[in-house]
Amino acid sequence: MSFKENAYQQMSFTDSFSGLTTREQKALEKSWAKVFADEIFPAIDEKRFSVLYSDKASRPNSPVNVIVGALIIKELFDYSDDEMVENLMLDFRIQYALHTTGFEEQPLSDKTLSRFRKRCYDYETLHNKDLYHDCVKDLSASIAKLMGISGKVRRMDSMMIESNIRKLSRMELIYTCIAKLAVYVDKINDSALSDDLKHYIDPNDFNRVIYHQRSTGADERMKQLLTDADKLVALCESGYNDSTEYDLFVRCLSEQTIVENENRRLRTKEDGGMKSSMMQNPSDPEATFRSKAGKEHRGYAANLEESVGANGSVVTEYQYEQNNHSDSQFIREHLEQMDKQEERTVIVADGAYSGTGNTQLAADKNVELITTSLTGKPAPDILADFAFNEEGTKILRCPAGHAPKSCSYMKQSSQCAVSFLHEQCAGCPYQDQCKPKIFKKVAKIVTSKAAHERAKIQRNMDSKEFKNYARLRNGVETVPSNIRKNYHLEKIPGGKQRGKFFFGSKIAALNFRKLFNYVKGLGHYAQNPVLA
Repeated sequence: MSFKENAYQQMSFTDSFSGLTTREQKALEKSWAKVFADEIFPAIDEKRFSVLYSDKASRPNSPVNVIVGALIIKELFDYSDDEMVENLMLDFRIQYALHTTGFEEQPLSDKTLSRFRKRCYDYETLHNKDLYHDCVKDLSASIAKLMGISGKVRRMDSMMIESNIRKLSRMELIYTCIAKLAVYVDKINDSALSDDLKHYIDPNDFNRVIYHQRSTGADERMKQLLTDADKLVALCESGYNDSTEYDLFVRCLSEQTIVENENRRLRTKEDGGMKSSMMQNPSDPEATFRSKAGKEHRGYAANLEESVGANGSVVTEYQYEQNNHSDSQFIREHLEQMDKQEERTVIVADGAYSGTGNTQLAADKNVELITTSLTGKPAPDILADFAFNEEGTKILRCPAGHAPKSCSYMKQSSQCAVSFLHEQCAGCPYQDQCKPKIFKKVAKIVTSKAAHERAKIQRNMDSKEFKNYARLRNGVETVPSNIRKNYHLEKIPGGKQRGKFFFGSKIAALNFRKLFNYVKGLGHYAQNPVLA
C-alpha cells in the first residue's frame, strides 16, 4: 500500500453540505464538528506517517488525516472501532468534521483503524519512534496556541492506570503459565504431552486444582506444580521454545522459583529478586506492581504536563510507562528530551518530582522547577545561607561570611566535611543554628549541597509567589479524574505500547473538548493570580 496525501481538504461545489437546508447548515456550524473541521483536521500532519507505507506504486492508503481524526472522535464519544466506522457513514457531523462530505463512499472500513495502529506499533518497535505521540503533541501545541496559552507556565502530575487483569496468587500464576504452555504444546502436537500433564488442557482444571482440592494442602499442590513445570522445561527446551507461551513460562519460573540442590522451590524474600517488575499476570506481562498511598496497583502510570494560561489549560505532553516508574524519573526524562527554552519557563509539580539533579537539569534548559511540597526530613533553615561551588564539592562561605580552613568532599555520601577556625564559630551569632562540633582549635560541620538546596526551597515556600504557584498546581489534579470519568480508562487495552496509543487519543479528545468550550464560551476559566 503506497502513501498518498488526502486531496479533499476543502469543500467543493458538489459537496453534499450544499444540499443541506439553511437551518441544517446553521445547526451544523454551531456544533462541535465545525470547530473540529476548521481547527483540528487541517492541523493533522499526514506526511509524518508516510514512512508507514510503501514507496512503490500500489493501491493508495486510506487518508491518514481521516484516520487520526476518527481515532480522536472515537475517544470523544466512546465509540468502538466498528461503531466509529458505522457512525462515519451515517452521521453527517462526523463527515463534516473529517472533510469527507465530498466522498462518494466513506474511506474507513472495519479493519482500517486496527491496521493503522498495527503499522504505528511496528514502526515504533523497529525505529524506537512513536509517530502517533508526536502527532498528538503537535495537535496539543496547536490547540494551546489557539487558546492563547504560551506554555511559559506548566504544571505536572502523574496517574495510575490499572491493567484489566486479575490479581493472581503465586500458585495461580504458576498454574496459568503451565496451562498456557501445555495448551500450546498440545495444539502443535497432540501426542507430545504425557498423560500426567494432559489435565492442564482441560478448561475446568484451573478451578479443580486451585479451589476444589481442599483436602490436599497448598504446599503439596505447589510442589506438584513445580514438578510438572520441570517436566515441561525438559519437554520444551528442544522443540517448543519458540513461542510467547514458552517465554512467559520461563520468565515466571525464573522470577518465582529457584533451583537448589537440583530441586525447584518457591523464591523467598531472603533469596532476593522479589521486584515490582515481576510478572503479575501472563495476560499482560508488561504490567508491574506498585503500592501507593496504601493501595496496590497493577499496570501502568502516565505523566501529564499541562500548559496553563488565563484562558484555560491544555495537556501539551504526556508519558506512559510501567507503574514502577517514579515521578522523579518521569520529569528527568521529560527534561532530557526538552529543547532549551528561549524564555524562562516554570514547571510546577509536587514533592515527588523534587531533587537537586532534576532542579539543575531544569535550570540547564532555562526551566524553573517548583515543587510545592517536599518528601523526607526537613533541612535546617540556616543551610540556605551557606555558599557552595557549582559542583557542590566545596563550601565557599558560611552564613557569617567566613571561608573554611579546610573542606573535604565525601563522594560516597555527596557531603562536605568542613573545618572553621575555633574563634570564628565559638562566638558566632549563628552557632545555635549551625550547631558545629567545636574543638580546641577548629569547629567542624558536615553538610551537602542537596541539603542547602532543600533549605532554599523550604524558605521560598513562605513567599506569596510560591503560594500562588501552589494553588495553580492543584488544578492539574482534576485532569486524571476527568480522564477516568469521561474517557473510560478501564477500557484501555493491555500492554505498554497499545495502552500508550489509546491514551494519546484520549488526551487529544480531552484537549479538543477544552478548545470547543473555549471557542463557544462554555467553559469557566478563572484568572490565575500568577498569570494575570
